[in-house]
Amino acid sequence: MVTTAFKQSLQCWKLKFPSPRVPNPEQTPLTEAPINVWHMLFNSRGLFLFHVLPSSLLSLGFCLPLVLASLPTMATGEEIVPALQDSWGDFWLFRFFVNAAGYASIVVPGFLLIQYFKRRNYLETGRGICFPVVKSCVFGSEVKSVHQEDGSLPPRGEPTESSTARQVFKLLFCAAGLQASYLTWGVLQERVMTRTYGATETEPGEKFKDSQFLVFMNRILAFTVAGLYCALTKQPRHGAPMYKYSFASLSNVLSSWCQYEALKYISFPTQVLAKASKVIPVMMMGKLVSRKSYEYWEYLTAALISVGVSMFLLSSAPNRHVSTVTTFSGIILLAGYIIFDSFTSNWQDALFAYKMSPVQMMFGVNVFSCLFTVGSLLEQGALLESVRFMSRHSEFTAHAVLLSVCSACGQLFIFYTINQFGAAVFTIIMTLRQAFAILLSCLIYGHTVTVVGGLGVAVVFMALFLRVYARSRMKKRSKKLPPGETPVQKV
Repeated sequence: MVTTAFKQSLQCWKLKFPSPRVPNPEQTPLTEAPINVWHMLFNSRGLFLFHVLPSSLLSLGFCLPLVLASLPTMATGEEIVPALQDSWGDFWLFRFFVNAAGYASIVVPGFLLIQYFKRRNYLETGRGICFPVVKSCVFGSEVKSVHQEDGSLPPRGEPTESSTARQVFKLLFCAAGLQASYLTWGVLQERVMTRTYGATETEPGEKFKDSQFLVFMNRILAFTVAGLYCALTKQPRHGAPMYKYSFASLSNVLSSWCQYEALKYISFPTQVLAKASKVIPVMMMGKLVSRKSYEYWEYLTAALISVGVSMFLLSSAPNRHVSTVTTFSGIILLAGYIIFDSFTSNWQDALFAYKMSPVQMMFGVNVFSCLFTVGSLLEQGALLESVRFMSRHSEFTAHAVLLSVCSACGQLFIFYTINQFGAAVFTIIMTLRQAFAILLSCLIYGHTVTVVGGLGVAVVFMALFLRVYARSRMKKRSKKLPPGETPVQKV
C-alpha cells in the first residue's frame, strides 16, 4: 500500500535537481548576465556541440538503464511488496528523511558556529584555550597548494631496485588482500541485509533493518584504524579546515546507507553492476561541477556500460523471484547511492589540493561520519535497539564486526596498492573483484542470470577493461609528445 501511494505521489511532483558546484577559492564568483541563446548555441567554440550535447548524452546513458528496468514492473500493474517493509516506519523514504533530520540537527548548529567565528574574525581576535581547536576546525593552519597538478593522490615514489620475485610477491599480496577484503565484505553485506537471524524450527527468526547502524560500525572502525596509522607513521602537516571534511562525510554516509538499503529491494549482482556504471554519473559530475573535459573513448566506454547494464536489468526484471526482482524503490536507492558517491569523489578531489595523505583524508571523513551517524542513532533511540539485537544474536555481532574489519582493511590495501603499482593495476584488480563478487553471490545465494544478462555483464567488464587500456595508452603517448600538445581532442 505504501509503495502504491508513493508511486501515485511521484506523478504529482515535478522535481528539479540543481547541479552542485564545488567551490574553488582560486576562481572569482560568477556574476549574473543576460543570456543570448542564439549565440550560446552557435558561437565560434561550438558550445552546444562540445559541452551541452555530451552532458545530455551522459545523462541519457545513465538514466536509460534505470528507466528500462522499471518498465516491466510498472507495465504488469502488479504490486511488489518488499520483504522487509512491515510498517510505515520501515519504509525507506521515511527512514531517509528521519536520518536526514538527525544529520541536520548537527549540521545546522555547526554551520551557524562557523559563520559566527568567521564574522567575528576569530583568527585575529581569538584567544584562550579553545583557540587552537577553533582555528583547526574553521580556518585551518596552512594555505592550499596551488601548483599541485594531481591532487587526488600523492605522487607515487619511484620503485626501488628489487628483484622481480619481490615485486611479484608484492603484487600478489595486494591482489589477495583486496580480493579477500572486498569479496568477504560483499558476501557478508548480502547475508546481513537479506537473511534472518535466530531462525529455528518453530521461530522464523528476525531480520536486521537499521542500515545506518551498519554504516556507523564501518566508520567507527575505519576512524580507529586511520587514527592509529596517522599516529604511528609520519604524515604531512595537515592544513585543511576540518569542517570541509563534513561535506564529503555526509554524502559518503548517505551513499553507504542507500547501498545497504537497496539490498532489501534488488539483488547483489544488480548492485555490483550499478557500481560498475558509476563512471557515467562521475563524468556527469565532472562535466557540471568541475568543468572537466573528456576524450571520445571515454564517452564510448560509458555508452557500452549503459548498454550492458540495460541488458542485465531487462533480463532480470521479468523474474518475479524475491531475490532477483528489481523494484522501483531499489532503482531509486541505487541512483541515490551513485549520485552521492559521485559527489563524494569530486569533493575529495578538491580537498586533496591541500597537502594531505590519503590516510589523513580517511581519518577526517570518518570523524564526521561517526559524529553524524551516532548523533542520528541516539536521537532516534536506534543505537540501543541495535545493541540489543546484537546481544540476542551473536552471529550477527560476528558478521557486523567482520564487515567493518574488511571495510577498514580494504581501504588500507587500496592506498598501498596505488602507492606501489599505480592506479591502472589497482583498477584491474578491482574490476576482477566485481566479476568474482557476482559469481560468488550467484553460487552462495542462488541468484539466476540469463544468457542475455550474462552478455550484459560481459559488455560492462569489457568496457571497463577498455577504459584501463585506453587510459594507459594515452598516458604513454602524452609522455612522448612535446609540452603543450594534446594527443586527442577533448570535449
